[in-house]
Amino acid sequence: MKIKVISRSEEEETKEKASDVRKLHRNLDPNLHPFERPREYVRALNATKLDRVFAKPFIGSLSGHTDGIFTMTRHPKLLNNVASGSCDGVIKLWNLTSLTERTTVQAHNGFVRGLIFTPDGKHMISCGEDKTIKMWKLDLPEYTFNQEVISIYNGKNAFTSIDHQTNSTTFATSGTSVEIWKHQRSTPIQTLQWGHSTITKVKFNPIETHLLASCTTDRDIILYDIRENSPAQKLTTSMRSNSIAWCPTESFTLAIANEDENVYQYDIRNLSKAMTVHRDHVGSVLDIDYSPTGREIVSGSYDKTIRIFPVDSFKSREVYYTNRMQRIFSVLFTADSRFILSGSDDMNIRVWKANSSAPLGILSNREKEKLEYQDKIKEKFKEIPELKTIATHRRVPQLVYKRRYIKNEIHKAKQRRIKNVADNSGKSPKVEKVLSKHTIKVDN
Repeated sequence: MKIKVISRSEEEETKEKASDVRKLHRNLDPNLHPFERPREYVRALNATKLDRVFAKPFIGSLSGHTDGIFTMTRHPKLLNNVASGSCDGVIKLWNLTSLTERTTVQAHNGFVRGLIFTPDGKHMISCGEDKTIKMWKLDLPEYTFNQEVISIYNGKNAFTSIDHQTNSTTFATSGTSVEIWKHQRSTPIQTLQWGHSTITKVKFNPIETHLLASCTTDRDIILYDIRENSPAQKLTTSMRSNSIAWCPTESFTLAIANEDENVYQYDIRNLSKAMTVHRDHVGSVLDIDYSPTGREIVSGSYDKTIRIFPVDSFKSREVYYTNRMQRIFSVLFTADSRFILSGSDDMNIRVWKANSSAPLGILSNREKEKLEYQDKIKEKFKEIPELKTIATHRRVPQLVYKRRYIKNEIHKAKQRRIKNVADNSGKSPKVEKVLSKHTIKVDN
């Protein structure tokens, strides 16, 4: 009797390093695996179900403020350092690793309207309704406040926001106009204005650092080039914009949080129509932020929910809420794109996972490979109705659900009306211009 034995050398099979790829002794010819697709479908279905079972996005809350949180900013060099400013003039620094407070200071009389770290991470600049800008020194390595103000810059009017230029000592503030400041100067070196409306938000482009965007109370989005000392373009929209954000990976992409319950992405090279409309909120969108990868947008709304949108999708991927959370004034991605912070009217900062079912802690190589494989097969079968229903179903508050239902019914009624008019008139149906109907006028 003959017996065939598989003989393998131990030297060839043993890994030299832990990171070496494991050898797989199998034939990948699809003819030898006729049930491969059904097996992968079952694996994708189980992985999708387990995702929803283990979806626990809420990590914890940072409590300590005694008024609503109006603004937040992350440290440019330290991953777990975040600062927040509240409506009673208090600024706090937080340690995200331990979810504890580093330090606190009474910075302004009235609202803290803007916070930003300097690019070197050693100082922080704040502005408020008391017409002052203050620069604070951070004590290293604890990153706590020195409690002493290094510089105070006085303005003629109340400030509404602040942003710092990358890799320079220049920063910009907004109020009745956009003012450009230097650390060493006590007065603004430039004043930029187009019209007479109040400017509510100002942001420097992280790539084209001389480019500046602002939104106003008069429904305008204004772009400035600080090298020319004059405005460059103005976009007028149908309703007011509450916040703006630049894409960190594409210098020409600008996102707008609008009062009409939508988030718009514009290409500044062609402002006549939006690139994408994100439209799942049922209340005014109050703040937005891009993930550092530039692939997703997080938005906070008056409807007390947080939504995460892929940049190329009009529907949200996730919706987060809690029973006690109130209107969300500020949202922020952490620098590693793994977590989201939300500051709301209920005096709490909440920390969420960007991926609701992602495991916390250090993963081994095999665990990483397993998660990557599951992501690939879920992507492969994502359009199968059974998987799509499980993956996209979310529970939301009853008020949000009802308003969303009404919004959908209004949209369907409009589509029926367009179809009925076309059927009775014999003309082709008029296609609604979704991307351009929000834009009223573009001035150069």
